[in-house]
Amino acid sequence: MEIIPLSYPLSQADGCNGKPIAVAMGHFDGVHRGHQNVVRQAVAHARKSDMLSAVLTFSPHPKEVLGHGDQYYRCLTPMESKMRLFEELGIDVVFVMKFDHTFAALTPGLFVSDVLIPLGVKHAVVGFDFTFGNRGSGNAEMLRELGGSDFTIDIVEPLFENGKKVSSTYTRESLETGDLAMAHTLLGRSYEVVGTVVHGDGRGRTIGFPTANLELKAPYVSPSLGVYAITARVDGKSYSGVLNHGMKPTFNKSEIVPVMEAHLFDFDEDIYGMEMAVQFRYFIRPEQKFGSVTELIAQIAADSDRARALLTEL
Repeated sequence: MEIIPLSYPLSQADGCNGKPIAVAMGHFDGVHRGHQNVVRQAVAHARKSDMLSAVLTFSPHPKEVLGHGDQYYRCLTPMESKMRLFEELGIDVVFVMKFDHTFAALTPGLFVSDVLIPLGVKHAVVGFDFTFGNRGSGNAEMLRELGGSDFTIDIVEPLFENGKKVSSTYTRESLETGDLAMAHTLLGRSYEVVGTVVHGDGRGRTIGFPTANLELKAPYVSPSLGVYAITARVDGKSYSGVLNHGMKPTFNKSEIVPVMEAHLFDFDEDIYGMEMAVQFRYFIRPEQKFGSVTELIAQIAADSDRARALLTEL
């Protein structure tokens, strides 16, 4: 899969050397099941029409640039993860458009004439609620009209789960309120974060449960504080474990920043400085404070037993 960074105005070198493309368009944070439908439809059209399958996405999030919500600084899927998911869905090319105020000021007509047509778009796939152009003044039906004889368009209808539209917002809410099962349903996979293993206070090893402390590589959407059954990938290998996401209230009364500490089962290797990807599989319990180290040790043992039992069901 080829990744092509873009900025407006486009240069003559942008595009795919005149090859026609079927493109899925959107920010696609989460690449949830609704997004997957859009991308798969573009891939299917490309394969039957002898085109390249493509995604046109934007960085950073348009709402972050336009000041419509600080929450969009935090992401479900950073760019590196999105690229991997697009590739798994069969995409040939990803165009990453720099979203700045110049690009945001484009009229819908200029977006089509100055971006889509020069890129070689012959077919576009968008969600039913797709908007584009200055202040979101263009919608999916307008895109169809502006495409005219230059390209065709498919508009993908929404998916619903539990009476609500499958969306990045619904996924964020599910993670932040502790409904991990719903987040999994919306994403079609386990929620994942990636970080570097860094030194902590070393207290876990002294009580018999050594932990890998994660320094996250991106500003992820934060799941609810608590204890989770997890799987983790380190150095190409997978492990089961239990993770505490919280303030470590038992030992750090003044801690104000949540931390993620993973205890991997049957594991005793030096992985400091290495990258670890953590998949949140099951929510076990909310974080709590214990009156003594003895109570804490007993609870970690119970959490570990519970995590092992849950993970054997995968």
